[in-house]
Amino acid sequence: MKARIIVTLKTGVLDPQGKAIESALSSFGISGIEGVRQGKVFDVEIADADPASAEATLKSACEKLLANTVVENYEIEIV
Repeated sequence: MKARIIVTLKTGVLDPQGKAIESALSSFGISGIEGVRQGKVFDVEIADADPASAEATLKSACEKLLANTVVENYEIEIV
């Protein structure tokens, strides 16, 4: 079974990397971008065939390692 985990900064958390990307886009002449927020994507293969069990395993992985839940949100998609 495959899953995708998307980790993003919570609203209100400063994102200096996103601001740097936004500035770089502008310096390359790409206009119309009003805001950039950066994040992380993890594509995971999991042996468990039961979607509920797989999601529980992935949630544990997110909360223990993949996301800093103080400043980040995560979303799990079973694909």
